[in-house]
Amino acid sequence: MGARRARAAETELALKEAARRLFVERGYLNTKISDIAAAAGRATGSFYDHFASKEVLLAALLADLRGDASAQMRGPQHAHPPDHDLTDAGQLHDHLAVAWRVMRENLPVVVALHEATLTGGDAPEQAWRTLVTETDMLRDHLEHLRGRGHELPGDPTLIAAAMGGMLSSLALALLRSPAPAYSDAEVLATLTGLLLTGLRGAPADPPDGRLDA
Repeated sequence: MGARRARAAETELALKEAARRLFVERGYLNTKISDIAAAAGRATGSFYDHFASKEVLLAALLADLRGDASAQMRGPQHAHPPDHDLTDAGQLHDHLAVAWRVMRENLPVVVALHEATLTGGDAPEQAWRTLVTETDMLRDHLEHLRGRGHELPGDPTLIAAAMGGMLSSLALALLRSPAPAYSDAEVLATLTGLLLTGLRGAPADPPDGRLDA
């Protein structure tokens, strides 16, 4: 990598990290491009060398989040058969654990995305489109189950979106608190049991060795 390209990569990373800090401290809407540039130690003009707008920066951060999630799901500790059977307690727990960990590690992006989708001019429609896009991996797994003859409680797209909405809402409510009301282990065990058995049965026992996100 040449010196110029290395400096450009360094500046882009500095801008992203500054944005992540400010999105949590001030909120996405209250953070200006000039604030991001200043926090990154760069001139405001340099921001536009990398991102056309704050929305484009958020899209880049969201792409990083999705890449992180995909990489973690492909990791050896989450290796599963190709079908990814979400009716298996261990596999469901692992998928939820990856999603929860990624949201924890990328909380500034979750906060910013929440603000952006709920305050835009076409917020209701955009919020739904974003939720469907961000839960496409879950949808694919659910469609695979239905293709195998497993009876689902509803449409895979709606179920996946409901699961994603529940996770993101919990993350916004719990992960921003310095003293969360529930541990990650308790959240994951509860969600696994709820999704597997619903309100009619006893919560499923969390898989051995998979309590922590």
